[in-house]
Amino acid sequence: MKKVRLSVLGLSYSQTQAGAYALILSVEGSDHRIPIIIGSFEAQAIAIQLEEIITARPLTHDLFLSFAKIAGATLDEVIIYKLEEGVFFSRLLLNINDKTEVIESRTSDAVALALRFKCPIYTTDEIVEKAGIILKISEEEEHEKKVEQKVKKKSRPKKEKDLHSLNLRELNKIMDEAIKNEDYEKAAHIKEIINQRKK
Repeated sequence: MKKVRLSVLGLSYSQTQAGAYALILSVEGSDHRIPIIIGSFEAQAIAIQLEEIITARPLTHDLFLSFAKIAGATLDEVIIYKLEEGVFFSRLLLNINDKTEVIESRTSDAVALALRFKCPIYTTDEIVEKAGIILKISEEEEHEKKVEQKVKKKSRPKKEKDLHSLNLRELNKIMDEAIKNEDYEKAAHIKEIINQRKK
């Protein structure tokens, strides 16, 4: 299993699930992006660390970091190792007394901890192939400009049943439009439909 390193690109609002967010992971050395849908509390835990906000009292992930430091444990890496029915599975690789311990984790928690421990995040080529969407360089620059503006109007996504009735060419066109509109969740969903068609 070849590991692929990821970095956290940012967070965006989910267009199909109220109160949910898309965590956007960037594949290093590639123009692939992996969107992962997470809840608002999980998004807050990640955003606070990304923005380097100091809270009055420690959040759960901060408490975990403090506890690990006192116990002499370090988080060496996080790996997103499986994608099943739209759900990402992750593991934490901890070093305790020079012994590696592996702990299962929700991906949102794993990313929140990786940011706090400043450890690398990895996935596999297979997951990049299944869930990755391609963001061209010019589109990435446009994306960064739009993120600075913060408020964006997006077109309402097509219903799932409408997407299933389209052919591959139409699906690819809509996926490209979704990427241009920064609707990574929709793009990932369409890619999943395309992958099912190719099986």
